[in-house]
Amino acid sequence: MKNKVTMLGNEAIARGLYEAGVKVSSAYPGTPSTEISEYLSNYKDEIYCEWAPNEKVAVEVAIGASMVGIRSFACMKHVGLNVAADPLYTVSYIGVNGGLVLTVADDPGMYSSQNEQDTRAIARAAHVPVLEPSNSQEAKDMTILAYELSEKYDTPVIIRTTTRLAHSQSIVELNDRVDIKDREYVKNPRKNVMVPANAKARHPVVINRERILSEDACDLSINSIEYSDTSIGVITSGIPYLYVKEALPKASVLKLGLINPLPKKLIEEFAKKVDKLYIIEELDSIIEEQVKSWGIEVIGKDLFPLDGEYSANMIREKILGETLNIEKEMEAPIRPPILCPGCPHRSVFSVMNKLKIHGAGDIGCYTLGAGAPLETIDSTICMGASISSLHGMEKARGSEFVKDWVAVIGDSTFLHTGINSLMNMVYNNSKATVLILDNSITAMTGHQENPATGKTLMGEEVKPIDIKKMCEAMGIKNVIEISSFDLDGLSKTFKEETLRDELSVIIAKAPCVLLKGVAIKNQYIVNKEKCRKCGLCMKPGCPALTKAEDGTTLINDTMCNGCGLCFNLCPFDAIEKVDSVIESI
Repeated sequence: MKNKVTMLGNEAIARGLYEAGVKVSSAYPGTPSTEISEYLSNYKDEIYCEWAPNEKVAVEVAIGASMVGIRSFACMKHVGLNVAADPLYTVSYIGVNGGLVLTVADDPGMYSSQNEQDTRAIARAAHVPVLEPSNSQEAKDMTILAYELSEKYDTPVIIRTTTRLAHSQSIVELNDRVDIKDREYVKNPRKNVMVPANAKARHPVVINRERILSEDACDLSINSIEYSDTSIGVITSGIPYLYVKEALPKASVLKLGLINPLPKKLIEEFAKKVDKLYIIEELDSIIEEQVKSWGIEVIGKDLFPLDGEYSANMIREKILGETLNIEKEMEAPIRPPILCPGCPHRSVFSVMNKLKIHGAGDIGCYTLGAGAPLETIDSTICMGASISSLHGMEKARGSEFVKDWVAVIGDSTFLHTGINSLMNMVYNNSKATVLILDNSITAMTGHQENPATGKTLMGEEVKPIDIKKMCEAMGIKNVIEISSFDLDGLSKTFKEETLRDELSVIIAKAPCVLLKGVAIKNQYIVNKEKCRKCGLCMKPGCPALTKAEDGTTLINDTMCNGCGLCFNLCPFDAIEKVDSVIESI
């Protein structure tokens, strides 16, 4: 009897990579894709795994491994595919030697993202096949199939997942790892060197490959028709398939596993046998537009939204005008995300708030500085944009305008795409100030290593990148390292550096309080007799602090991480230190 276990979708993809004989994986962490690489590192005896500085680098690493005959892999979230788009479009022309697969996790509903983006649109433009599983078993199986298709059709393949699939569980049947023979590397500049003359010759190859794939897709088992009541027919894929089966159990369904290119003949056959045809797909009308272009009458986005996650209840209501018999969920209180108790970013932002310094923001935990009560982050665009956008503000409005601004970026994000932006500041004579919040980890996605932490995904100890020396190597004269909890020092540094008529970099350093091994050095209590109920300690919004009925401050000792911010803010010595050393978990 084969072993069956319950797995998250991300864990199942990692298992599929193991079983498929993959040997090289490179990725940049991004929710909801992050756990794929973390689970994959459990197989590090068979698979080399790494965190790359960004998604472009990750895909290029995987391409290199593929070129020399090794099955390789890269993964990212949907916005990360934008960073990796340059190599993706070109490797579509080049093709593969060893199988090359990318997993891209979309985020309908924007649970952890700055936009809703449909990976299928990019894949279609790049002429790259896309598979979309609907449960963990399919996630594993389609990962294995993706390598077979990649090598058979000489193409990279994308597995598209969503947050719901990545972070939900179902039963998976485990198999042994296959022993895939490494393919021989053969020098072939016409195929692998994409100068214009060679690229022109490869484009017709890609067009023909897509035509053949579309024809062959009609016979792929992952594209299947489930006939039942033919008064309603539904074309769907991925997680929405499960919603359709729950909402419309009697409907006939064409379930697509390969969603680019589409199996035209199979769709035409299905459309002829149903009375009314619906296309149910989350986010963009990718399938619908193609099917309509073939002259097939369908109902899709004129009924269903272009944004957010779908549900079984939504589908039943839209098509049948009925709602499922489920209890109405209780209205949950609004709980906006906040910085953790003891977070070093809160300390820095409290100083910025006091000095009324604006922050051009970036992607990371520090984005939360936009909300009350800190309200220091004025903009957030994408990875690395804090530095570039502040430079743009300066060039648009002059250096005096940015005297009360800083670009706010984390250590991992700085190494992701902030370096080039800072280089641009140096090259184009910026006089603005950059604030690098170095908390020694890639925190928001769950504590992944990066080039500045001194450890790899494989657990290997390496020499960490020194961000201060890197900035100095660019020729920046004013590079200041300071503790994130040094309030007086931060205040003095901000005042001095933002007023300079030359580029400055402030590196505020303190490890993430949730890092394993970071000790809580002190605990604090409130002396009620000294407390004046002024609320200064409450101003930074630490969740460990609340007010008693009489207005005095209370410190929740189970939440307090001993950062000392409230202690340093109190002008009346009402917050007192209790010496202790507690190792954080």
